[in-house]
Amino acid sequence: MSNSDKPAIHFHEVNYSIDDIHILKKITGSFPKGKITTLVGPSGAGKTTLLKLCNGLISPTSGDIFIHTKPISTYDPIKLRRQVGIALQSAPMIKGSVFHNLALPLELQGKKLAEQDAIRILDNVGLEKSFLYRKTDDLSGGQRQKVSIARTLVNQSEILLLDEITSALDRNSLYEIEQLIVNINHKYDTTIIWITHNLEQAISIGDFTWVMMDGEVIETGNSDLLKSSTNALVQQFVQGDRR
Repeated sequence: MSNSDKPAIHFHEVNYSIDDIHILKKITGSFPKGKITTLVGPSGAGKTTLLKLCNGLISPTSGDIFIHTKPISTYDPIKLRRQVGIALQSAPMIKGSVFHNLALPLELQGKKLAEQDAIRILDNVGLEKSFLYRKTDDLSGGQRQKVSIARTLVNQSEILLLDEITSALDRNSLYEIEQLIVNINHKYDTTIIWITHNLEQAISIGDFTWVMMDGEVIETGNSDLLKSSTNALVQQFVQGDRR
């Protein structure tokens, strides 16, 4: 079985509701191990909710989720979130230095991050060691995202969840982050699940794509489906009608 045939995460008939409002409806499908899968669809489609289910931030109302064939419900939540990291559009930081932020995941485990390890991790995201003791308040948007991603690398997560991480960046920073994610995917065989509103990004970066609308997955396949779909709803979405 090839790597891409092995699911890193599998959903089976997953539903998620709040106060009788059905946010996700009978989601079934797999995110292949070691590949980049992009999630696209209009606002309110349920993409972020699906992402939160992937590392146990929320639990499904019904249905089953498996991480590497093991039911997600059997994972210790802290260990699960080390294995399944997440980076957000806002790139939240704690006050202090870049090193303080990088060290946080290990501090929460009662461990310490060595300075040399921190420098190596910064190098992996294209930041020089001079950034190590820079204040996070002094970072640009692109630099904050790189630090946010670097922080997820501290735990050596096998799966990385990305939620609109380039939507607020300028073109140069966007390109740098795209190349960073591709490099992480290739270097560490990290499974990437990436929510993006940028369809060109989804096509060029993604190996696979899920198209979501109104809490349902309406089409999945190679990312080129966004250029060649015969699904009328997908065609309408790609052409810009996102009502």
